[in-house]
Amino acid sequence: MKITKVDLIPVSTPLVKAFKMPGTNITHIHSLVLRIETDEGVVGVGDSGDTSSWYRGETQDSMAAMIRDHIAPRFLLGQDPFAIEKIVGQMDTFVRDNNQAKALVDFALHDLKGKAFGLPVYELLGGRTTDGSVQGWVAGAGSAEQLAAEARRALDAGFALVKIKSGGDQAADVRNVAAVRAEIGDDVRLVLDVNGFWNYDQALTTIRKLDAYGLYCIEQPLPHHDIEGLARLRERVGTPIFADESAQELHHLKEIIDRRAADGLFIKLQKAGGLVKAQRWLTMARLAGLPVMSGCMIGSGLEASPSAHLMMSNQWASQFTHENLGPLIINNQMENAEQVITEDIADNVPVFRDGVLYPNEGPGFGIELNQAFIDANRTPGKETVSLSADSSSTVLA
Repeated sequence: MKITKVDLIPVSTPLVKAFKMPGTNITHIHSLVLRIETDEGVVGVGDSGDTSSWYRGETQDSMAAMIRDHIAPRFLLGQDPFAIEKIVGQMDTFVRDNNQAKALVDFALHDLKGKAFGLPVYELLGGRTTDGSVQGWVAGAGSAEQLAAEARRALDAGFALVKIKSGGDQAADVRNVAAVRAEIGDDVRLVLDVNGFWNYDQALTTIRKLDAYGLYCIEQPLPHHDIEGLARLRERVGTPIFADESAQELHHLKEIIDRRAADGLFIKLQKAGGLVKAQRWLTMARLAGLPVMSGCMIGSGLEASPSAHLMMSNQWASQFTHENLGPLIINNQMENAEQVITEDIADNVPVFRDGVLYPNEGPGFGIELNQAFIDANRTPGKETVSLSADSSSTVLA
């Protein structure tokens, strides 16, 4: 079996309710859908999830260009789609950084391989260790009253943890945490995610105030590059510190572990570079005894699927609570077992029920594309690109 065709489709999915973060107001998820086809008619698909200049530094255009100009012609077209480890190694050797683009390729190859063998991806990754992936709820920035009310709804919906985003004002962050803690009680795990927007002085002063509220952790209080600062901070506060933006490649994890800079780690598969590299990442976490939470880039049911399959099949990761909530955030709902999601890149979104995510059981990721939704939500001004093994790229309107 050989890869004969690669399609790159830019899609902009509107959010029912904007998701607020410091300095940004997310109204659309600008993602790239990748379709890989073989000479035997087997097709694998993947969705990048949201792109951003500040988190990954990758965009629809940058991912499409990297795959179109480098990855597809050199490592995909004409090649064996089952040789995923080889392709991942080639991408890492000859393409620096660009982990979201690499992850997208990895996702589509795993979906294709699962379909070819008639197996769900979680079976390719080691099989079930649990029935579903336990989820925590993530609330965007907002007022104390809004966040407290949303936290209560999340608990009532069965979510095992509540995370709120920093709004950029440290005094307001403390008020928000106090309000949410008062609403949900002392026994519910509560997380504040700073996304690296504080400096050291702000982090030290604010976390010392937050220590009184018994947070499960503070996520990424300092900029991604300041691992040494995380280590110093961790020694001077009582609240556990988890690394997200700082914890990308394996050498970053080694530095975090060696410096004792974090109490736990956040993984996003797009940050790690796909399923192959994420399994290595999780091995490092297991060796260090560090708990892991898996987030998402906010995306479709297709984007949520790789993490759902991995978090259920990896024994270390399956012990912890994750936050792979893209379809729910996009559609402003807390379950889809009863309120079925139809406006999605996936025609059959994996089920979220009582705060647990259940991956689809079909071959690959078990996802069928919702072609009508994709056609209706192509990113304005951007083109679909199709590449084949026996011709140059073709740009489609």
